[in-house]
Amino acid sequence: MTDDALPDLRASDADRERVAEILRDALAEGRLDMAEFEERLDATYQARTYGELAPITRDLPAAGVTVPAVSLTKDPAAGPDWSGRITGGEGSSTWAVAVMSGFQRKGHWTMPRRFTCFAFWGGGEIDLREANFADREVEINAIAIMGGVDVIVPPGVEVVVRGIGIMGGFDHREEGVPGEPGAPRVVVTGFAFWGGVGVQRKLTRAEKLRIREERRQEKLERRAGRRELDGER
Repeated sequence: MTDDALPDLRASDADRERVAEILRDALAEGRLDMAEFEERLDATYQARTYGELAPITRDLPAAGVTVPAVSLTKDPAAGPDWSGRITGGEGSSTWAVAVMSGFQRKGHWTMPRRFTCFAFWGGGEIDLREANFADREVEINAIAIMGGVDVIVPPGVEVVVRGIGIMGGFDHREEGVPGEPGAPRVVVTGFAFWGGVGVQRKLTRAEKLRIREERRQEKLERRAGRRELDGER
């Protein structure tokens, strides 16, 4: 990514809160009056990108005083420890069939090196979000005849789709997303006739709840900060 593209990166709630903290310090030090502070604070919480955040504190602080600036580069977030999920050995299950019915492989199970499934007038779901992996590269060979198979992978996993569709298709939307260091690679192959094989990237329910709770705590902290400022006026 070029430097010119950095201001277009989406800002997080934590980024906005760092800018708000700089503004509060500037207000307390007399660098901003109340009207300027309120105007800039509103602009901070409405900002969506780094390019919108950076000008808000560009003239702060005064010469000779150092205040943390808004960074236009993102440090990579620490990913999960994939080494603990690549276990080797055999998989919990190596095949599945759905004929006018359905099948599921989800929860805590071990994805084998090669998993073969067949769906005819039926459907199947292969959920790898909480799975372990028998190898660093695994293959799902899906055959869908007037049926469908859904593959769900967690963030950080690289996906390669090599299936063939005739009056049907394979979902390629998750291809091209780089995998995290040490993460497994999932190769989806097979054949779809009047059917489809979908690939989705989703968080687990526990991860969604964790992120929701973190955002709730950040909102509570911002509200507490605003109430504190209101009490000082």
